[in-house]
Amino acid sequence: MPLACVETLFSPVEAAILRSRLESAGIPAILFDAGIASLIGPGVSGIRLMVDADDLALARAELARPL
Repeated sequence: MPLACVETLFSPVEAAILRSRLESAGIPAILFDAGIASLIGPGVSGIRLMVDADDLALARAELARPL
């Protein structure tokens, strides 16, 4: 299962919210580099929101959809 980056975020809170939003839509998602971002500080190191490559278009469409 190759992973693809949906978005790179610089806020741990925003990253967690978007991951939860994808999960709620039935799209499994994980955060890469969230631990290092919390150590270095927000805005310095990006947090990658990752999904299965087959779900990338669906994930982007879900995040583009207004709440």
